[in-house]
Amino acid sequence: MAGWISSSAQIQHPKASPAALVEQQVGFSKISISYSRPAVRGRLIFGDLVPYGRIWRVGANESTKITVDSDIHIMGNVLAKGTYAIYAFPQKDAWEIVFHTNTTHWGDGRKAYNPKEDAFRIKVKPKSMASLQENFLISFDAITHNSAQLIFQWEYTEIVIPIVVDTDAQMRKEINQQLKTNPTAQTYYEAARYFQEQGTDTKLALRYLENAINLGGDTYYFHRVKSLVEATMNNYSDAIRSAKKSLKLAEEEDKDEFVRMNKKNIEEWTKLLEKNKK
Repeated sequence: MAGWISSSAQIQHPKASPAALVEQQVGFSKISISYSRPAVRGRLIFGDLVPYGRIWRVGANESTKITVDSDIHIMGNVLAKGTYAIYAFPQKDAWEIVFHTNTTHWGDGRKAYNPKEDAFRIKVKPKSMASLQENFLISFDAITHNSAQLIFQWEYTEIVIPIVVDTDAQMRKEINQQLKTNPTAQTYYEAARYFQEQGTDTKLALRYLENAINLGGDTYYFHRVKSLVEATMNNYSDAIRSAKKSLKLAEEEDKDEFVRMNKKNIEEWTKLLEKNKK
């Protein structure tokens, strides 16, 4: 029939604001964010294309979604396991960031948006960037076992949102369970390495490393972590002795990286030991 066009004949074309997905592991928690990435394209963004004081979908097209597979903490608020829409109310000097329980709205929801469905709101001060971010970008940085920064960047504006997860409680539970049911050399070593990386429970970490060595024998990585724990305790003589053992074992296995790290630490700790003797 003339003039009739099948829907299957419609041209598919790429979106001006392409979809993106960013995922980040923080401790035991996985955080995923799906969003779209509009471009500046020579336009003035905040205060113009994105008006001040009006709800913004934090991207383009569909609303931006954040999914967390366990509870996380954001500026004193608990974001429970689940999926949420992220909205923002930009202002020149401060932004309100919204974590919203209703994920069914297209875009920012506008008239359908109901603040009673917010999980919570936070206030964040925007920062100025020296260089242009052409496409809206969501990323994570400053990642540790227990925390991370959620970052929005577009044009010359940056928003940084601190995130905290309770990895330590989960890790201690796992350590206690494993040492109760599976007290192997590797289990003691992994527990000690965690405490060494966190800079906590040094005496317990040292005892675990001694148990690891007694059960599993001498390894360059057992003695390497033992030297780091002893140095944290300011026991530089013991730290140097452990580092020399680790160095010798690393040389025998051609572990060049550990050879270099041990040599560097031995030199550093020898200077500190001599300084403390004066």
